[in-house]
Amino acid sequence: MRKVSMTLMLAGLLMAASCANQTQDAVVSENPIEQQASVSQVEQVQQPTVQRAAFIPTESTPDFVDAAERSVDAVVHIMTKVVRQSNTYDDFFGALLGQLYGYPGQSRNNTMVAYGSGVVLTPDGYIVTNNHVVEGADEVEVTFNNKVKKTATIIGTDPTTDLALIKVEASDLPYLTFGDSDNVRIGEWVLAVGNPFNLTSTVTAGIVSAKARDLSILGEGTSVESFIQTDAAVNPGNSGGALVNTKGELVGINAAIASHTGSYEGYSFAIPSNIVRKVVDDLLLYGTTQRGYLGVQIAELTQELAEKEGLENIDGVYVADVTEGGAAKLSGIQAGDVITSIGGKKVNTTTQLRESVGQYRPGDKIEVGVNRHGSHHRYELTLLNEAGNVDVMKKGDAFYNSEFGLMLQPIDQSDMNRLNIKNGLKIVEIREGRFMNSGVPVDFVITKVNGYAVNSKTDLENALKSKRSMRTTLEGVYPNGMMGSFYY
Repeated sequence: MRKVSMTLMLAGLLMAASCANQTQDAVVSENPIEQQASVSQVEQVQQPTVQRAAFIPTESTPDFVDAAERSVDAVVHIMTKVVRQSNTYDDFFGALLGQLYGYPGQSRNNTMVAYGSGVVLTPDGYIVTNNHVVEGADEVEVTFNNKVKKTATIIGTDPTTDLALIKVEASDLPYLTFGDSDNVRIGEWVLAVGNPFNLTSTVTAGIVSAKARDLSILGEGTSVESFIQTDAAVNPGNSGGALVNTKGELVGINAAIASHTGSYEGYSFAIPSNIVRKVVDDLLLYGTTQRGYLGVQIAELTQELAEKEGLENIDGVYVADVTEGGAAKLSGIQAGDVITSIGGKKVNTTTQLRESVGQYRPGDKIEVGVNRHGSHHRYELTLLNEAGNVDVMKKGDAFYNSEFGLMLQPIDQSDMNRLNIKNGLKIVEIREGRFMNSGVPVDFVITKVNGYAVNSKTDLENALKSKRSMRTTLEGVYPNGMMGSFYY
Protein backbone atom coordinates (compact mmCIF):
# COMPACT_ATOMS: atom_id res chain seq x y z
CA MET A 1 0.00 0.00 0.00
CA ARG A 2 1.32 3.40 -0.89
CA LYS A 3 1.55 5.73 2.10
CA VAL A 4 0.83 9.42 1.74
CA SER A 5 2.09 11.76 4.45
CA MET A 6 -0.25 14.48 5.63
CA THR A 7 1.12 17.96 6.27
CA LEU A 8 -0.29 20.30 8.90
CA MET A 9 -0.29 23.86 7.60
CA LEU A 10 -1.06 27.21 9.11
CA ALA A 11 -3.98 28.57 7.13
CA GLY A 12 -2.44 31.97 6.35
CA LEU A 13 -1.64 33.00 2.77
CA LEU A 14 1.96 34.22 2.31
CA MET A 15 3.38 35.75 -0.84
CA ALA A 16 6.93 36.91 -1.58
CA ALA A 17 7.03 40.08 -3.67
CA SER A 18 9.91 42.01 -5.14
CA CYS A 19 7.43 44.81 -5.59
CA ALA A 20 4.68 45.59 -3.13
CA ASN A 21 2.27 46.24 -6.01
CA GLN A 22 2.32 42.69 -7.40
CA THR A 23 -1.10 41.00 -7.36
CA GLN A 24 -2.50 37.67 -8.36
CA ASP A 25 -5.90 37.19 -9.93
CA ALA A 26 -7.92 34.04 -9.44
CA VAL A 27 -10.10 32.89 -12.31
CA VAL A 28 -12.91 30.50 -11.60
CA SER A 29 -14.42 28.57 -14.49
CA GLU A 30 -17.26 26.09 -14.73
CA ASN A 31 -17.61 23.27 -17.23
CA PRO A 32 -21.18 21.95 -17.02
CA ILE A 33 -21.77 18.47 -18.28
CA GLU A 34 -25.24 17.64 -19.49
CA GLN A 35 -26.36 14.11 -19.31
CA GLN A 36 -29.44 12.76 -21.07
CA ALA A 37 -31.10 9.55 -20.04
CA SER A 38 -33.36 7.52 -22.30
CA VAL A 39 -36.84 7.01 -20.92
CA SER A 40 -38.74 3.80 -21.51
CA GLN A 41 -42.27 3.06 -20.51
CA VAL A 42 -43.32 -0.23 -18.94
CA GLU A 43 -47.02 -0.94 -19.18
CA GLN A 44 -49.15 -2.81 -16.69
CA VAL A 45 -46.43 -2.86 -14.01
CA GLN A 46 -47.28 -1.42 -10.62
CA GLN A 47 -44.54 1.00 -9.56
CA PRO A 48 -43.22 0.62 -6.00
CA THR A 49 -43.42 3.51 -3.57
CA VAL A 50 -40.28 5.61 -3.86
CA GLN A 51 -38.82 7.42 -0.83
CA ARG A 52 -35.90 9.81 -0.65
CA ALA A 53 -32.78 8.36 0.97
CA ALA A 54 -32.01 11.54 2.91
CA PHE A 55 -32.79 11.72 6.61
CA ILE A 56 -35.43 14.34 7.36
CA PRO A 57 -35.28 15.36 11.04
CA THR A 58 -38.45 16.06 12.91
CA GLU A 59 -37.20 19.49 13.90
CA SER A 60 -36.36 22.18 11.35
CA THR A 61 -32.87 22.02 9.85
CA PRO A 62 -30.34 24.69 10.90
CA ASP A 63 -30.74 28.04 9.19
CA PHE A 64 -27.31 29.54 8.50
CA VAL A 65 -28.57 32.79 6.99
CA ASP A 66 -28.82 34.80 10.22
CA ALA A 67 -25.48 33.53 11.53
CA ALA A 68 -23.79 34.37 8.22
CA GLU A 69 -25.30 37.85 8.11
CA ARG A 70 -24.09 38.54 11.66
CA SER A 71 -20.60 37.34 10.83
CA VAL A 72 -19.52 38.61 7.42
CA ASP A 73 -19.43 42.29 8.40
CA ALA A 74 -17.46 41.51 11.57
CA VAL A 75 -14.77 39.47 9.80
CA VAL A 76 -12.04 41.49 8.08
CA HIS A 77 -9.34 40.92 5.49
CA ILE A 78 -5.79 41.52 6.74
CA MET A 79 -2.77 42.28 4.60
CA THR A 80 0.66 42.54 6.21
CA LYS A 81 3.98 43.66 4.79
CA VAL A 82 7.28 42.54 6.23
CA VAL A 83 10.40 44.31 5.01
CA ARG A 84 13.29 41.90 5.39
CA GLN A 85 16.68 43.59 5.64
CA SER A 86 19.87 41.56 5.63
CA ASN A 87 21.23 41.25 9.17
CA THR A 88 24.60 39.83 8.17
CA TYR A 89 26.24 43.21 7.62
CA ASP A 90 26.26 46.72 9.10
CA ASP A 91 25.05 49.24 6.51
CA PHE A 92 26.88 52.08 8.25
CA PHE A 93 28.73 53.44 5.21
CA GLY A 94 25.67 53.33 2.99
CA ALA A 95 23.76 55.50 5.44
CA LEU A 96 26.74 57.82 5.92
CA LEU A 97 27.23 58.38 2.17
CA GLY A 98 23.55 59.10 1.80
CA GLN A 99 23.74 61.81 4.46
CA LEU A 100 26.95 63.42 3.11
CA TYR A 101 26.35 63.30 -0.63
CA GLY A 102 22.66 62.63 -1.04
CA TYR A 103 23.26 59.20 -2.60
CA PRO A 104 20.42 56.77 -2.09
CA GLY A 105 21.48 53.87 0.09
CA GLN A 106 21.76 50.48 -1.56
CA SER A 107 18.45 48.66 -1.18
CA ARG A 108 18.80 45.21 0.29
CA ASN A 109 15.19 44.85 1.33
CA ASN A 110 12.86 42.04 0.36
CA THR A 111 9.20 42.75 0.91
CA MET A 112 7.03 39.84 2.00
CA VAL A 113 3.28 40.22 1.69
CA ALA A 114 0.93 38.01 3.70
CA TYR A 115 -2.84 37.76 3.79
CA GLY A 116 -5.21 36.51 6.43
CA SER A 117 -8.40 37.26 8.31
CA GLY A 118 -9.45 38.80 11.60
CA VAL A 119 -12.53 39.13 13.81
CA VAL A 120 -13.81 42.45 15.17
CA LEU A 121 -14.45 42.11 18.92
CA THR A 122 -15.44 45.66 19.89
CA PRO A 123 -17.19 48.57 18.14
CA ASP A 124 -14.09 50.75 18.64
CA GLY A 125 -11.83 48.54 16.56
CA TYR A 126 -10.13 45.77 18.55
CA ILE A 127 -9.56 42.80 16.23
CA VAL A 128 -8.28 39.31 17.03
CA THR A 129 -6.29 37.28 14.51
CA ASN A 130 -3.55 34.65 14.42
CA ASN A 131 -0.05 35.52 15.55
CA HIS A 132 1.35 33.97 12.38
CA VAL A 133 -0.71 36.40 10.28
CA VAL A 134 0.90 39.55 11.76
CA GLU A 135 4.15 38.18 13.17
CA GLY A 136 7.04 40.54 12.41
CA ALA A 137 4.85 42.81 10.28
CA ASP A 138 6.04 46.33 9.45
CA GLU A 139 2.62 47.30 8.10
CA VAL A 140 -0.84 45.92 8.85
CA GLU A 141 -3.78 46.93 6.66
CA VAL A 142 -7.36 45.91 7.45
CA THR A 143 -10.12 45.86 4.83
CA PHE A 144 -13.71 45.68 5.99
CA ASN A 145 -16.60 44.03 4.18
CA ASN A 146 -17.74 47.47 2.94
CA LYS A 147 -14.31 47.91 1.25
CA VAL A 148 -13.13 50.53 3.76
CA LYS A 149 -9.40 50.15 4.49
CA LYS A 150 -7.65 51.14 7.73
CA THR A 151 -4.13 50.85 9.10
CA ALA A 152 -3.88 48.72 12.24
CA THR A 153 -1.41 48.67 15.11
CA ILE A 154 -0.36 45.49 16.92
CA ILE A 155 -1.47 45.64 20.56
CA GLY A 156 0.01 42.32 21.63
CA THR A 157 0.84 38.80 20.50
CA ASP A 158 0.95 35.37 22.11
CA PRO A 159 2.91 32.81 20.07
CA THR A 160 2.08 30.08 22.61
CA THR A 161 -1.56 30.13 21.46
CA ASP A 162 -0.96 31.64 17.99
CA LEU A 163 -3.15 34.64 18.79
CA ALA A 164 -2.66 38.37 18.28
CA LEU A 165 -4.67 41.50 19.06
CA ILE A 166 -4.62 44.47 16.69
CA LYS A 167 -6.45 47.82 16.74
CA VAL A 168 -7.85 50.25 14.16
CA GLU A 169 -9.23 53.71 14.89
CA ALA A 170 -12.97 53.36 14.37
CA SER A 171 -16.39 53.50 16.02
CA ASP A 172 -19.71 51.68 15.70
CA LEU A 173 -18.16 48.68 13.96
CA PRO A 174 -20.11 45.42 13.60
CA TYR A 175 -18.60 42.86 15.94
CA LEU A 176 -19.03 39.29 17.16
CA THR A 177 -19.75 38.17 20.71
CA PHE A 178 -18.08 35.17 22.33
CA GLY A 179 -19.81 31.83 22.68
CA ASP A 180 -18.77 29.18 25.20
CA SER A 181 -16.44 26.77 23.40
CA ASP A 182 -16.65 24.32 26.31
CA ASN A 183 -20.31 23.79 25.38
CA VAL A 184 -19.58 23.12 21.70
CA ARG A 185 -20.57 19.54 20.90
CA ILE A 186 -19.21 17.09 18.36
CA GLY A 187 -21.64 16.98 15.43
CA GLU A 188 -22.77 20.56 15.97
CA TRP A 189 -23.10 22.76 12.87
CA VAL A 190 -20.59 25.60 12.53
CA LEU A 191 -19.65 28.22 9.95
CA ALA A 192 -16.13 29.27 8.94
CA VAL A 193 -15.98 32.92 7.86
CA GLY A 194 -12.87 34.43 6.29
CA ASN A 195 -10.96 35.33 3.16
CA PRO A 196 -9.52 32.18 1.52
CA PHE A 197 -7.24 32.91 -1.46
CA ASN A 198 -8.15 36.61 -1.02
CA LEU A 199 -11.79 35.84 -1.82
CA THR A 200 -13.29 38.22 0.71
CA SER A 201 -16.29 37.50 2.93
CA THR A 202 -16.48 33.77 2.27
CA VAL A 203 -18.75 31.57 4.40
CA THR A 204 -18.52 27.77 4.52
CA ALA A 205 -20.44 25.30 6.66
CA GLY A 206 -19.56 22.05 8.38
CA ILE A 207 -19.81 20.19 11.65
CA VAL A 208 -17.52 19.92 14.65
CA SER A 209 -15.56 16.75 13.96
CA ALA A 210 -13.53 16.57 17.17
CA LYS A 211 -12.35 18.64 20.13
CA ALA A 212 -9.10 19.04 22.04
CA ARG A 213 -6.83 18.18 19.13
CA ASP A 214 -3.08 18.57 19.80
CA LEU A 215 -1.31 19.13 16.47
CA SER A 216 2.17 19.93 17.86
CA ILE A 217 2.58 22.92 15.52
CA LEU A 218 3.24 25.64 18.11
CA GLY A 219 6.29 24.08 19.71
CA GLU A 220 6.77 22.62 23.15
CA GLY A 221 7.10 24.29 26.55
CA THR A 222 4.23 26.58 27.51
CA SER A 223 2.26 26.31 24.24
CA VAL A 224 -1.45 25.56 24.58
CA GLU A 225 -2.84 23.43 21.75
CA SER A 226 -6.39 22.20 22.03
CA PHE A 227 -8.00 22.78 18.65
CA ILE A 228 -11.61 22.36 17.58
CA GLN A 229 -11.58 20.20 14.46
CA THR A 230 -14.22 20.85 11.81
CA ASP A 231 -14.93 19.86 8.22
CA ALA A 232 -16.01 23.38 7.24
CA ALA A 233 -13.82 24.35 4.28
CA VAL A 234 -10.79 26.39 5.42
CA ASN A 235 -8.01 27.38 3.03
CA PRO A 236 -4.93 29.62 2.96
CA GLY A 237 -6.13 33.12 3.84
CA ASN A 238 -8.71 31.88 6.36
CA SER A 239 -6.23 32.18 9.24
CA GLY A 240 -7.59 34.45 11.94
CA GLY A 241 -11.15 34.18 10.68
CA ALA A 242 -14.22 33.22 12.68
CA LEU A 243 -15.70 29.87 13.54
CA VAL A 244 -19.28 30.61 14.60
CA ASN A 245 -22.23 28.53 15.75
CA THR A 246 -25.73 28.75 14.29
CA LYS A 247 -26.50 31.60 16.72
CA GLY A 248 -23.73 33.67 15.18
CA GLU A 249 -21.57 33.43 18.31
CA LEU A 250 -17.78 33.20 18.02
CA VAL A 251 -16.69 29.74 19.17
CA GLY A 252 -13.22 29.63 17.60
CA ILE A 253 -10.51 31.34 15.55
CA ASN A 254 -9.54 29.36 12.45
CA ALA A 255 -5.82 28.64 12.48
CA ALA A 256 -4.68 25.55 10.58
CA ILE A 257 -5.50 22.87 8.03
CA ALA A 258 -4.26 19.33 7.54
CA SER A 259 -3.58 18.66 3.90
CA HIS A 260 -1.47 16.75 1.38
CA THR A 261 -1.73 19.58 -1.14
CA GLY A 262 -1.78 22.79 0.90
CA SER A 263 -5.51 23.28 0.31
CA TYR A 264 -8.63 22.06 2.09
CA GLU A 265 -9.13 18.30 2.27
CA GLY A 266 -11.67 18.05 5.06
CA TYR A 267 -9.55 18.77 8.13
CA SER A 268 -9.43 22.26 9.60
CA PHE A 269 -8.71 23.47 13.12
CA ALA A 270 -9.73 26.43 15.26
CA ILE A 271 -8.55 27.83 18.59
CA PRO A 272 -11.42 27.56 21.13
CA SER A 273 -13.13 30.85 21.98
CA ASN A 274 -12.63 30.42 25.74
CA ILE A 275 -8.86 30.48 25.21
CA VAL A 276 -9.21 33.39 22.77
CA ARG A 277 -11.24 35.44 25.25
CA LYS A 278 -8.72 34.91 28.05
CA VAL A 279 -5.69 35.75 25.88
CA VAL A 280 -7.36 38.87 24.47
CA ASP A 281 -8.23 40.08 27.97
CA ASP A 282 -4.63 39.48 29.09
CA LEU A 283 -3.18 41.41 26.15
CA LEU A 284 -5.54 44.31 26.81
CA LEU A 285 -4.93 44.46 30.56
CA TYR A 286 -1.26 43.48 30.86
CA GLY A 287 0.27 43.50 27.39
CA THR A 288 1.27 39.86 27.77
CA THR A 289 -0.40 36.54 28.57
CA GLN A 290 -0.82 35.54 32.21
CA ARG A 291 -0.26 31.80 32.47
CA GLY A 292 -1.30 29.80 35.53
CA TYR A 293 0.53 26.59 36.41
CA LEU A 294 -0.57 23.49 38.34
CA GLY A 295 3.01 22.49 38.98
CA VAL A 296 2.72 18.92 37.72
CA GLN A 297 4.34 16.71 35.12
CA ILE A 298 1.57 14.85 33.35
CA ALA A 299 1.29 11.86 31.03
CA GLU A 300 -1.46 10.41 28.85
CA LEU A 301 -3.13 7.61 30.77
CA THR A 302 -3.03 4.54 28.53
CA GLN A 303 -4.13 1.00 29.26
CA GLU A 304 -0.49 -0.08 29.50
CA LEU A 305 0.30 2.65 32.04
CA ALA A 306 -2.85 1.87 34.02
CA GLU A 307 -1.86 -1.80 34.24
CA LYS A 308 1.70 -0.90 35.21
CA GLU A 309 0.53 1.42 37.99
CA GLY A 310 -2.26 -0.88 39.15
CA LEU A 311 -5.08 1.50 38.20
CA GLU A 312 -8.57 0.14 37.69
CA ASN A 313 -9.53 2.38 34.74
CA ILE A 314 -7.98 4.78 32.26
CA ASP A 315 -10.17 7.83 32.84
CA GLY A 316 -8.21 11.00 33.53
CA VAL A 317 -4.63 12.31 33.24
CA TYR A 318 -1.73 10.68 35.07
CA VAL A 319 0.44 12.79 37.38
CA ALA A 320 4.01 11.60 36.83
CA ASP A 321 5.55 14.09 39.25
CA VAL A 322 4.75 17.24 41.21
CA THR A 323 6.92 20.36 41.39
CA GLU A 324 8.32 21.24 44.80
CA GLY A 325 6.61 24.41 45.95
CA GLY A 326 4.08 24.23 43.12
CA ALA A 327 0.32 24.67 43.44
CA ALA A 328 -0.45 20.93 43.21
CA LYS A 329 2.17 19.96 45.81
CA LEU A 330 0.98 22.62 48.24
CA SER A 331 -2.64 21.45 47.92
CA GLY A 332 -1.87 17.78 48.59
CA ILE A 333 -1.83 16.29 45.08
CA GLN A 334 0.77 13.53 44.78
CA ALA A 335 2.75 11.76 42.08
CA GLY A 336 0.74 8.73 40.93
CA ASP A 337 -2.59 10.54 41.26
CA VAL A 338 -4.96 10.73 38.30
CA ILE A 339 -6.57 14.12 37.62
CA THR A 340 -10.15 13.59 36.49
CA SER A 341 -11.58 17.12 36.47
CA ILE A 342 -10.59 20.80 36.47
CA GLY A 343 -13.09 23.35 37.73
CA GLY A 344 -15.82 20.73 37.79
CA LYS A 345 -15.31 19.79 34.12
CA LYS A 346 -14.09 16.33 33.18
CA VAL A 347 -10.63 15.97 31.65
CA ASN A 348 -9.51 12.76 30.01
CA THR A 349 -6.45 13.82 27.98
CA THR A 350 -3.40 15.98 28.56
CA THR A 351 -4.71 18.34 25.86
CA GLN A 352 -8.02 18.80 27.67
CA LEU A 353 -6.18 19.47 30.92
CA ARG A 354 -3.94 22.14 29.34
CA GLU A 355 -6.93 23.81 27.71
CA SER A 356 -8.84 23.89 31.01
CA VAL A 357 -5.93 25.29 33.02
CA GLY A 358 -5.10 27.71 30.19
CA GLN A 359 -8.37 29.55 30.82
CA TYR A 360 -7.17 30.69 34.27
CA ARG A 361 -4.58 33.15 35.57
CA PRO A 362 -2.11 33.01 38.45
CA GLY A 363 -3.99 33.68 41.68
CA ASP A 364 -7.21 32.02 40.46
CA LYS A 365 -8.58 29.31 42.72
CA ILE A 366 -9.71 26.11 41.00
CA GLU A 367 -11.05 22.76 42.11
CA VAL A 368 -9.14 19.69 40.94
CA GLY A 369 -10.73 16.25 41.02
CA VAL A 370 -8.29 13.39 41.72
CA ASN A 371 -8.54 9.61 41.65
CA ARG A 372 -5.98 8.11 44.04
CA HIS A 373 -6.05 4.35 43.54
CA GLY A 374 -9.84 4.22 43.54
CA SER A 375 -10.34 6.86 46.23
CA HIS A 376 -11.76 10.13 44.87
CA HIS A 377 -10.64 13.48 46.26
CA ARG A 378 -11.23 17.14 45.48
CA TYR A 379 -8.55 19.75 46.10
CA GLU A 380 -8.91 23.51 45.94
CA LEU A 381 -5.68 25.13 44.90
CA THR A 382 -4.38 28.54 43.84
CA LEU A 383 -2.60 28.62 40.50
CA LEU A 384 0.89 30.13 40.45
CA ASN A 385 2.90 31.82 37.70
CA GLU A 386 6.15 30.48 36.26
CA ALA A 387 8.09 32.19 39.05
CA GLY A 388 6.10 30.30 41.70
CA ASN A 389 3.96 33.20 42.96
CA VAL A 390 0.74 34.99 42.04
CA ASP A 391 2.28 38.27 40.86
CA VAL A 392 1.02 39.78 37.62
CA MET A 393 3.66 39.66 34.89
CA LYS A 394 3.66 42.88 32.86
CA LYS A 395 4.95 43.05 29.30
CA GLY A 396 8.67 43.71 29.29
CA ASP A 397 9.24 42.83 32.96
CA ALA A 398 12.95 42.14 33.48
CA PHE A 399 14.28 39.14 35.40
CA TYR A 400 17.68 38.06 36.69
CA ASN A 401 19.50 34.90 35.61
CA SER A 402 22.15 33.93 38.15
CA GLU A 403 23.97 31.48 35.83
CA PHE A 404 24.67 34.25 33.33
CA GLY A 405 24.77 37.12 35.80
CA LEU A 406 22.45 39.04 33.50
CA MET A 407 19.26 41.05 33.88
CA LEU A 408 17.16 40.12 30.86
CA GLN A 409 13.98 41.53 29.34
CA PRO A 410 11.69 40.02 26.68
CA ILE A 411 12.11 41.97 23.46
CA ASP A 412 9.17 44.06 22.24
CA GLN A 413 7.60 44.08 18.78
CA SER A 414 9.32 47.27 17.63
CA ASP A 415 12.77 45.79 18.36
CA MET A 416 11.77 42.56 16.61
CA ASN A 417 10.85 44.51 13.48
CA ARG A 418 13.99 46.66 13.63
CA LEU A 419 16.35 43.71 14.10
CA ASN A 420 14.44 41.35 11.80
CA ILE A 421 13.97 38.67 14.47
CA LYS A 422 10.96 36.85 15.88
CA ASN A 423 11.98 36.44 19.52
CA GLY A 424 14.68 37.30 22.01
CA LEU A 425 15.81 38.37 25.47
CA LYS A 426 17.53 41.74 25.66
CA ILE A 427 20.42 42.25 28.09
CA VAL A 428 19.53 45.27 30.24
CA GLU A 429 22.24 44.89 32.91
CA ILE A 430 25.46 42.88 33.29
CA ARG A 431 26.38 41.89 36.85
CA GLU A 432 29.18 39.81 38.34
CA GLY A 433 29.31 36.54 36.42
CA ARG A 434 30.34 34.79 33.24
CA PHE A 435 29.65 37.74 30.96
CA MET A 436 31.20 40.55 33.03
CA ASN A 437 34.31 40.74 30.81
CA SER A 438 33.13 38.75 27.80
CA GLY A 439 32.59 41.68 25.46
CA VAL A 440 28.83 41.11 25.30
CA PRO A 441 27.25 44.60 25.42
CA VAL A 442 24.11 45.82 27.11
CA ASP A 443 21.22 45.73 24.57
CA PHE A 444 22.61 42.58 22.94
CA VAL A 445 19.57 40.37 22.21
CA ILE A 446 19.90 36.63 22.92
CA THR A 447 17.74 34.77 20.40
CA LYS A 448 18.85 31.16 21.00
CA VAL A 449 20.42 29.22 23.85
CA ASN A 450 21.78 25.77 22.99
CA GLY A 451 19.88 25.94 19.71
CA TYR A 452 16.51 26.68 21.35
CA ALA A 453 14.63 29.94 20.68
CA VAL A 454 14.14 31.98 23.87
CA ASN A 455 11.50 34.61 24.54
CA SER A 456 10.84 34.29 28.28
CA LYS A 457 12.30 33.18 31.58
CA THR A 458 10.76 29.74 31.15
CA ASP A 459 12.22 29.38 27.64
CA LEU A 460 15.67 30.20 28.99
CA GLU A 461 15.44 27.76 31.88
CA ASN A 462 14.25 24.97 29.58
CA ALA A 463 17.07 25.69 27.10
CA LEU A 464 19.69 25.55 29.84
CA LYS A 465 18.35 22.20 31.03
CA SER A 466 18.57 20.75 27.53
CA LYS A 467 22.30 21.34 27.05
CA ARG A 468 23.59 18.75 24.55
CA SER A 469 27.30 19.16 25.32
CA MET A 470 29.61 20.44 28.04
CA ARG A 471 29.46 24.00 26.75
CA THR A 472 26.59 26.45 26.54
CA THR A 473 25.96 28.24 23.24
CA LEU A 474 24.33 31.65 22.92
CA GLU A 475 23.24 33.19 19.61
CA GLY A 476 21.91 36.68 19.17
CA VAL A 477 21.93 40.10 17.56
CA TYR A 478 23.93 43.24 18.35
CA PRO A 479 22.06 46.57 18.60
CA ASN A 480 23.26 47.44 15.07
CA GLY A 481 21.68 44.27 13.64
CA MET A 482 24.82 42.18 13.21
CA MET A 483 24.72 38.55 14.30
CA GLY A 484 26.88 37.21 17.11
CA SER A 485 27.43 34.04 19.13
CA PHE A 486 29.20 33.12 22.35
CA TYR A 487 30.33 29.88 23.98
CA TYR A 488 31.39 28.95 27.48
